[in-house]
Amino acid sequence: MPALPSGIPVPDDGALPAWAGPSPADRPFGVYVHVPFCTVRCGYCDFNTYTASELGGGANQARYATTALLEVDLAAKVLSDAGRAPAAVSTVFFGGGTPTMLPAEDLARVLGGIKEAWGLAAAAEVTTEANPDSVTPESLRVLADAGFTRVSFGMQSAVPHVLATLERTHDPLRIPDVVRWARDAGLDVSLDLIYGTPGESLDDWRTSVETALATGVDHVSAYALVVEPGTKMAAQVRRGEVKLPDEDDQAAKYELVDDLLTEAGLRWYEVSNWARPGHECRHNIGYWRGDDWWGVGPGAHSYVSAPTPVVEPVETPAGVRWWNVKHPRAYATRLEAGQSPGAGRELLTRTEAHLERVMLGVRLREGLDLGVLSDAGRTAVAGLVARELLDGRAAVGAGGGPARAVLTRRGRLLADSVVRDLTA
Repeated sequence: MPALPSGIPVPDDGALPAWAGPSPADRPFGVYVHVPFCTVRCGYCDFNTYTASELGGGANQARYATTALLEVDLAAKVLSDAGRAPAAVSTVFFGGGTPTMLPAEDLARVLGGIKEAWGLAAAAEVTTEANPDSVTPESLRVLADAGFTRVSFGMQSAVPHVLATLERTHDPLRIPDVVRWARDAGLDVSLDLIYGTPGESLDDWRTSVETALATGVDHVSAYALVVEPGTKMAAQVRRGEVKLPDEDDQAAKYELVDDLLTEAGLRWYEVSNWARPGHECRHNIGYWRGDDWWGVGPGAHSYVSAPTPVVEPVETPAGVRWWNVKHPRAYATRLEAGQSPGAGRELLTRTEAHLERVMLGVRLREGLDLGVLSDAGRTAVAGLVARELLDGRAAVGAGGGPARAVLTRRGRLLADSVVRDLTA
């Protein structure tokens, strides 16, 4: 969720609104840890990341784990004071940036602080993102011994000229090695791919997908390249130095990856994610289903839902979302002064929360129970089925289950249009 330009101030102690109150003890709770460091800034990236030359003093990597643990301590107090301390953490996800730019021992130390604060649920999923050139067999074993269960490598492509356009620094020949090292350490492995890079042919894309499958991984994410304003690549496009592919090219590449992954036994469970059964990313599913989570780190976002009242006026609060200051130096300064690093927060009404539930939930393979849609949304379903954007059998509850809005493959390509109709 992108940082908002303004919002309600966050109190210095980070306290949640008084209405937050207790929630069911079995409600899933995740922790996201943002590690904002990269060796280089890729031309297409607009994430909250920094290279050493951009940071300067006061925000060094060596102290980052200690700083992040200060926020874990703050989170434990804030949730406890609100009666919202989770029974245990369901999932933890270290993202970035490149989390594995930190020593594995530092990542293990932060995970240890999360365990101490709340405990980990039985069979908790603990993931870190990594670049293929930022791990060794030894570092992966340290992570596995500390309780990490999963690693997601930013492969992006197997084709050198595509990686060069993306300004990725790793050797594509290293991919099979890092997958093997991770599996030898006992970690589940995911590979992230990007399609639609300027200059990438359909054969290039096929090579990348087939290379990923040849490693035997159980999870693949495939995202269309989005060139955000303000990035280096956006400037290159504006000057005519690179040309973005058209929508037909993007659609053909999505259909190809879906065909190849399905044939290999990986099924889609979210529009951009495929996995063998039992290997889905549970942390990300928590976002799409609207679970609670605390985001640790500069620029990280958090969300805590309000208890469901007996009567649900649509404008009563449904939850609170907040986001931290973006720069690592400001983040560290606030925490070291005993203050919340929160930069702003917003209160979601039940109407707004419903819109988000539809927007995110419809992206999942399980789809949405039609009962959660408004009257206008349910009316729109027939037209979406006729346009082959929603599955007709699911929409009438074929097989004895509840009627659901489930995307067809064509619907996955036009998911934003489907959401607009369902929320009109």
